[in-house]
Amino acid sequence: MANENISYLVAFTAGFLTFLSPCLLPIIPSFIAYITGISLSDLNDPAKKDAAKRRSIVHSLLFILGFSIVFILLGLTATVIGKALFQYQKAIQIAGGILIVAFGLYLMGIIKLDFLGKEAKIRVKSEGASYLGSFLIGVTFAAAWTPCAGPILGSILLLAGTKTSIVEGAKLLSVYSLGIALPFFITALLINTFVTYFNKLKKFIGIVNMISGIFLVIVGILIMTNYLSVIAMKLETLFAK
Repeated sequence: MANENISYLVAFTAGFLTFLSPCLLPIIPSFIAYITGISLSDLNDPAKKDAAKRRSIVHSLLFILGFSIVFILLGLTATVIGKALFQYQKAIQIAGGILIVAFGLYLMGIIKLDFLGKEAKIRVKSEGASYLGSFLIGVTFAAAWTPCAGPILGSILLLAGTKTSIVEGAKLLSVYSLGIALPFFITALLINTFVTYFNKLKKFIGIVNMISGIFLVIVGILIMTNYLSVIAMKLETLFAK
């Protein structure tokens, strides 16, 4: 149980760092404006404010549902592959840890990984999405991931691959999705406040990337050396007293 709890904490933190990543945070205001079809003037207009808030909530939840489904399916796939290769679990754990460390070093700017340098972008043509459109954009958002967030997602998928149950893999990616969804939803509700403070946040984006890289390096080393399970067992013993 403790091992699962640590994995969930890692997954949620990874999701939150994904939200704060340089490829996602700067586009949040315009992205929310697109999927909801709501302008800041609508949110500040007393006559339109309540309707705009309701529309923002529904569209944001549908968008979140779209990307969450894709991430959970990816988690199921990763766990199924991991189970199929169970006899090579130790080798997979070491290789996965090394790859997660490499992802972390990439985010820190220490190494260059060319295959992560090709950014997939979501192109939209109309103003405002339908409810189905918001869901489909969420699916596209997850499928066409960007390079600076890709290493974090890839690391969680590698962690899911070490799980022996597909349910655990699904839960892990659900928690990762929650780490993105929660701040995204709060931002959608408080979008005018977010825009006001966004310029102050921009100066810290590079620091977030460095923190994300360090976080992945630590997680990778813990997985590679099996210390993630050791820490979990020690915590379980500590709290059992």
